[in-house]
Amino acid sequence: MRGQHGDPPDSAQTLLVTLGRLVDQALERIRIQRARAELAMALQRHMLPPELPDLPGLRVAARYSPSRDGLDVGGDWYDAFVMSDGSLGLSIGDVQGHDVEAVAFMGQVRTSLRAIAEATSDPREVLGRANNLLISMGCGLFATCCFIRFDPVTRDLHVSRAGHVPMIWATAGGGYGVALDSGGPPLGIVAREQYPVTHRRLTEAGVLVLLTDGVVEGPTYPMEAGLAEVAKLVRAGFDADPDVLASAVIKVADLTGHRDDAAVLVARYDGPANGPPS
Repeated sequence: MRGQHGDPPDSAQTLLVTLGRLVDQALERIRIQRARAELAMALQRHMLPPELPDLPGLRVAARYSPSRDGLDVGGDWYDAFVMSDGSLGLSIGDVQGHDVEAVAFMGQVRTSLRAIAEATSDPREVLGRANNLLISMGCGLFATCCFIRFDPVTRDLHVSRAGHVPMIWATAGGGYGVALDSGGPPLGIVAREQYPVTHRRLTEAGVLVLLTDGVVEGPTYPMEAGLAEVAKLVRAGFDADPDVLASAVIKVADLTGHRDDAAVLVARYDGPANGPPS
């Protein structure tokens, strides 16, 4: 029954008011979630390097894919920078967690590695000092990491790993594979850990691919299968531009059904320009 002026009865009017409030609340929740996501993505972008070095005969490219759970952020990182002695530093890693805290901690780890590498270019020292620093912070988080120093003059390559996924390599001569170098535990777990270093000398053009486990491992997809898939992809795409190769490698994560975030760092060395080093 309507009122004197055709207005809806009180019960209907109350229902309309309640629905209006629910809609307002839903819109506000969407606005807050969108703002949180934008803030988290901005934080993620600022925690990763804004640009990568471009050196004569050496090209670097990277890709990052966010976690599919929770906020589109995570603790994976990559970095490439020229050190004071002219050598190239490459690092990639994975911090425990997939939230804003993990992103903030990731930024601390990445910048710490860079700062330590300026003081000592020895990967053993870089990871050792970073490990002790994280333990002294007492935050309870840990990070896996692979750190590489490449001297473009001598063509010496030094690699050290802290519980991280092995790198993939390929050469102009047709060789390729997974570099199963020895390593130590993740950073932030064992105090005063000594991380082993593997030394190589690049005698021909080659590609190095560093990645995180989100690329090669999924809920029902073993890491060994993912690494083998990336190795074949790198061999087949050896002549591709590093940007193209990085994009192809990050897509392997779609095969694994990963939920984790994922990062890829590709370094292509065009080979010695003036014969073997003196």
